Amino acid sequence: MTETRTSRLIKASPEKLYAAFIDPVALLAWLPPAPMTGRLHAFDAQPGGGYRLSLFYPSDERRFQGKTAEREDRIDVRFVELVPARRIVEAVTFDTADPALQGDMTITVTFEPMDNATNVTFHFTDLPPGVRPEDNEEGTRLSLEQLARYVSSP
Repeated sequence: MTETRTSRLIKASPEKLYAAFIDPVALLAWLPPAPMTGRLHAFDAQPGGGYRLSLFYPSDERRFQGKTAEREDRIDVRFVELVPARRIVEAVTFDTADPALQGDMTITVTFEPMDNATNVTFHFTDLPPGVRPEDNEEGTRLSLEQLARYVSSP
């Protein structure tokens, strides 16, 4: 079983951070790791609900190929557990024909209050064999940086 864990201390309350995960406009603003962009196809913020998201690589990207189409990664996310301001558990699948990228991956996000900040941790388990852990960690690190900027903006 391949897994990764990436954390960042963010100067915001757990409530504000949690809200950025369950608001579709907010999620789209910070989740796609730059320079990727995203588009939500569906969103239902309740346990058993979830979202369908396309992430698009920039036209000048030479290192990565899309998992769904030439420059697109499309994912289906199901909310397994939503505990406001504490924890989110998601089951994620790539929309792909590549057997090395198929199967459910689990993402557990935790929000741990620490003085005037919150430690946000993404714990990925069951990464498909076609997902390189170092690429997953780098994308998560970029998303966490964007989340920190998003929640600190007025």
